[in-house]
Amino acid sequence: MVFASDESDNLESVKDTQFDDAESTVLQGTARWYAVQVASGCENRVKINLEQRIGTLDVANRILQIEIPQTPILKPQKASKPKEASEKVFPGYVLIRMIMDDEAWQVIKNTPNVINFVGAEQKRRYGRGRGHVKPMPLGASEVERIFKRAQEQKPVVKIDMAAGDKIVVLSGPFKEFEGEVIEVSPERSKLKALLSIFGRDTPVELEFNQVQKQS
Repeated sequence: MVFASDESDNLESVKDTQFDDAESTVLQGTARWYAVQVASGCENRVKINLEQRIGTLDVANRILQIEIPQTPILKPQKASKPKEASEKVFPGYVLIRMIMDDEAWQVIKNTPNVINFVGAEQKRRYGRGRGHVKPMPLGASEVERIFKRAQEQKPVVKIDMAAGDKIVVLSGPFKEFEGEVIEVSPERSKLKALLSIFGRDTPVELEFNQVQKQS
């Protein structure tokens, strides 16, 4: 399985996306999940645009569901409890449940900020140049795993810090002390840092919301 390039398709490659007769007979009327690669940061925009296009172009009977799987996270806040938020499971991708045919394929492919379906690159039947990407449906177990992960995962604190980062303490008995991160524990919302106390580097455990990363 490979990822498609953002190279625009000409009329010939659009025609080439048609399925072989035997395969078409199997897939017609069968709704499957497909992954679609989109421009970075445009997942929600693509979903909204596509939902509008589905109604306008009358393909609601083939493009059935559009999802952006997300997991809950907690974002540290200065001197307050972490803020609840969400994080995309697969940034840059949208999952679509659809009955694949040429018209539905073109509705999705021509939506702004859509790059291409995830699939297998096919060689051109004639001429030179790159072929088209043949959409490949996701397996049932893969789809189940993706949505199960999104639904059951407990919120974890996300923090942009790693071992070696310089920090300053914002609150608590070590307020205004500066130090270096030596360990990060997202599941506990804590980190360990070396602070210079009485002239000696001393490991101290701190809450995420007690520290700030130095630029």
